[in-house]
Amino acid sequence: MFEATIPVDDPGSLVSLFGVRDEHLRSIRDAIRVEISAREGQIHVEGDEAEVAQATEILERLKALVTRQGSLVSHQVAQTISHVTQTRSFTELEPVEILVAGRCIFPRSPGQDHYVKAIREHDLVFCIGPAGTGKTYLAVATAVEALKQKMIRKIVLVRPAVEAGESLGYLPGDLQAKINPYLRPLMDALREMMDFEQVKRAMEEDTIEVIPLAYMRGRTLNGAFIILDEAQNTTIPQMKMFLTRMGEGSKMVVSGDITQVDLPAGTRSGLRDAVSRLRNIDGFCHVKLGKEDIVRHRLVQQIVAAYEKTPSRRG
Repeated sequence: MFEATIPVDDPGSLVSLFGVRDEHLRSIRDAIRVEISAREGQIHVEGDEAEVAQATEILERLKALVTRQGSLVSHQVAQTISHVTQTRSFTELEPVEILVAGRCIFPRSPGQDHYVKAIREHDLVFCIGPAGTGKTYLAVATAVEALKQKMIRKIVLVRPAVEAGESLGYLPGDLQAKINPYLRPLMDALREMMDFEQVKRAMEEDTIEVIPLAYMRGRTLNGAFIILDEAQNTTIPQMKMFLTRMGEGSKMVVSGDITQVDLPAGTRSGLRDAVSRLRNIDGFCHVKLGKEDIVRHRLVQQIVAAYEKTPSRRG
């Protein structure tokens, strides 16, 4: 039998950490065979050494979340348990914190940790991975951090307006109304980093720009953090056009999922092509994220795995 202790500075935080009627505590016990109790200002964890180490890591991370946020929600507990128990090297990661909107956003897997470090250390980063791996979210968070620290002058968020089985022409409204649904995921990520008034003011001042890829032609962007989302839906000429917009003091992050290409049949994805062409260029970094980096609902990992395992059938 092995025992570890975790100090608790604020005994009142145990209610948030353990959950209503100990629901968070039960989730940890169900996942790992350990005994967890609290007494004399400490959390005590007992069990086999390896399992105690995992449970301690989970509690430490949840404790940090409570300190930052003041509370926990069940999906955060489930995600933390999943990452610690499924990723052996997770406990060896050095935390990378992104300060936004008065709170911290941090990578939740080794792959995400590598991605954030790559963005900070390289001027051109390509990230390929399945849905839910934080490709866009972490890129936007790092961009907001760079803007707040005055490392850049503006953020440019870009997306190709390619239909996923629907026709753009049949959408109601003028051109801007037709384009908005394609840019909405970028705006959703941005509004998690900044409040509505901050985003509105930044866009009015042209400090933040959210535009379709086609509007990039002919521009040169200096001192900008430029993010291209859903890059698997660019053609080779579009990708070349986008990459050559990079000006002095700028940084580019290109992300996409090569399993979800919505281009016409027979059209080669500019994302796949660019990774092959650029791999030997100094300053370029290619990051691959996998199922283990998915941080959405627990079922998303299983959904991605199911689609990888079973080929699609027509009819």
